[in-house]
Amino acid sequence: MNDHVEAPSAEAEDNSFGSILREAVRGTQRDFTQGSLTAGLFILSVPMIIEMFAESLFAVVDIFWVAHLGAGAIAVVGLTESMMALVYAVAFGLAIGATATVARRVGEKDAEGAAKTATHVIYLGVFVSVVIGIVGIILSSTLLSLLGAEPEVIAMGVPFMRIMLGGNAVVTFLFLLNAIFRGAGDAAIAMRVLWLANVLNMIIAPLFIFGVGFFPQLGVTGAAVGTTIGRGCGVAFAFWYLFRGEKRFQIHREHWKLDPTMLWKLTRLSSSAILQFLIGTASWSALVRVIAGFGSEAIAGYVIALRVVVFALLPSLGLSNAAATLVGQNLGAGDPERSEKAVWTAAFFNAGIYFFVGIVLVLFSHAIVSLFTSQAPVLAIGADALHIIAFGFVFYGFGMVMETSFNGAGDTWTPTWINLFIFWIFEIPLAYLLAYKFDMGPRGVFWAITIAFSVLAIVSALLFRRGKWKLKVI
Repeated sequence: MNDHVEAPSAEAEDNSFGSILREAVRGTQRDFTQGSLTAGLFILSVPMIIEMFAESLFAVVDIFWVAHLGAGAIAVVGLTESMMALVYAVAFGLAIGATATVARRVGEKDAEGAAKTATHVIYLGVFVSVVIGIVGIILSSTLLSLLGAEPEVIAMGVPFMRIMLGGNAVVTFLFLLNAIFRGAGDAAIAMRVLWLANVLNMIIAPLFIFGVGFFPQLGVTGAAVGTTIGRGCGVAFAFWYLFRGEKRFQIHREHWKLDPTMLWKLTRLSSSAILQFLIGTASWSALVRVIAGFGSEAIAGYVIALRVVVFALLPSLGLSNAAATLVGQNLGAGDPERSEKAVWTAAFFNAGIYFFVGIVLVLFSHAIVSLFTSQAPVLAIGADALHIIAFGFVFYGFGMVMETSFNGAGDTWTPTWINLFIFWIFEIPLAYLLAYKFDMGPRGVFWAITIAFSVLAIVSALLFRRGKWKLKVI
């Protein structure tokens, strides 16, 4: 029998700005399948934007401190990050399955189904993180070599990569547990989890990097230690809240009983989502390989610029995830038109915001990159990368909402095919041609990124309008 959680009626809800802002930050039991759609989008998106901002801080904080150690150390972080991008892809894929399924069950008022989904998502996370950890620890040196690292970079980077890949469980479960909270509509707790992890990382990482006080001086490896400890504490808090504090559903002993059918459904949904993100993020690894042909300084400049881009763009995933949650819950409630309206509203709002963000980055690209490095060649390449990539920001903001909304409906194959064609058949060959055949050097890669993401936004919008995602059953 399904558990029902009483929510305030639409008439009783206070939709004044101050009220919904407090609701967004403190947490809410609001029913997002009725009432003001704009208020619901705001309540979900504010903590998700802050959450994604916190996630982006991991990248910026680490590269800020590591940049003091030279181009080789930056290259270590960049090359490892290109492999961690694959971990993020797996975590994102599993998270999509978690958010879409939990949101659908919550929209159906099926609290038992939501709880059972949560436990089986955890089963998948344990299996995947163990496999990735073993492979990463054993093959770290080989992976760095395949990515084109120079011998001194490999020697410096093996311990860093082993810690990051071996401890990938903290990344996987940070994404998975927060995805469960987001699907349930409890975005505020996901925000708190990320900020806890970030504050600890900002404190601990420089202590290990530079050997402050009684902490050992680990150099670039210290960044991996600090990040892993910070994220691990965030995961511990998230597990505690899931088992003790979650209000929309409660996990009990019977929910841990293995259900092969549910596990298979989640695996099938998540596997296509994982493939979707692997296609996208592996393309970044391929682009790093193209950049590597121009030396460690080119890699370092590209890595710094990319960290700034990630820092700027990750908050837009907050609004995208808010739209995806509304899509899932309202499809579960049998209201696909409300789902569609939420997506278009979020997409145009996101595009508007990133139009102005892009202008800022275009105008101040050199000044921003100079905060991370004073090495002239690295600074020049990094400024070029940030300047060129920022031209496409309005498209990035729009396209992120579109692709994420397909996933919120459980339609993970449409964005998978989009990523395959845009990134691998279009972007990577274009990057190689512009960089080497047209003698544009690293700039060719940067222009390929901007062009590809702009095309992706247009294609996603056209496919979304067709509306086949409304018919997806999960």
